[in-house]
Amino acid sequence: MSLWGKVKGIHVRVWTVANQKGGVGKTTTTVALGGLAAEQGKRVLLLDLDPHGSLTSYFRQDPDALEQSVFQLFQERNSLSRERVRRLIHTSPENKLDFLPASTALATLERHAVGQEGMGLMVTRALAQVYDDYDLVIMDTPPLLGVLMVNALAAAQRLIMPVQTEFLAIKGLERMVRTLTMMSKSRRQPLAYTIVPVMFDRRTQASVSSLLAIRNTYPKQVWPGMIPVDTKFRDASKAGLAPHLFEPNSRGVEAYGSLYRWLNQREPQYDRSVEAEL
Repeated sequence: MSLWGKVKGIHVRVWTVANQKGGVGKTTTTVALGGLAAEQGKRVLLLDLDPHGSLTSYFRQDPDALEQSVFQLFQERNSLSRERVRRLIHTSPENKLDFLPASTALATLERHAVGQEGMGLMVTRALAQVYDDYDLVIMDTPPLLGVLMVNALAAAQRLIMPVQTEFLAIKGLERMVRTLTMMSKSRRQPLAYTIVPVMFDRRTQASVSSLLAIRNTYPKQVWPGMIPVDTKFRDASKAGLAPHLFEPNSRGVEAYGSLYRWLNQREPQYDRSVEAEL
């Protein structure tokens, strides 16, 4: 039985935002979706699993200076408790969001994980400690396949893959789909995933042709919309605000609003469980 399967009546949804290519808007997608959910009254937790700490920096924390972060989940894996996990969680009052920050110490995790059993399920176990505190958990991930990516995929109920509408990003998508196929072998059910075209610029032929290629290659998995290029995302990041709070009427925020509604319409109405075996 899965860890989450042992918990009766859970309603928390766990989404992982991932792609094995950097610079494709994973952090923006995480914050945008989380912010929209929080605005609707959902209790939202964001996790930063990337040693670069982009999500952590978004909320004005320094991943180079933090002594308490996601890294402690792995360091204290044999003594995790609800109280300990709660102490690692920060709150962003203006964004109505909780977040668990990253530190650059995560970059050493691969070395520490060698020969250690259960390292791929530490995030799953940590979330189980606080499952009744949240309605939605969204994880931002590194662009590399390793123990952090494995944790994010093992804990996920849905994978969201932002893909920049350009040729090189499509190659990264292909690698991510292969990784997902490999990881699905350890789950009872395949992990549902949604491809989200981002940074779309209808003025360029390269962007238009790449979008068509994505939709033709993955017709059942790709979201029918797209996230446009929008400088307001960068400005929102500088301000430390979720995009909808910085500029609620921007075209990028409207697109993420459509994505959020689309994702929610496709969530099952019964409780879901993380399928990774302990």
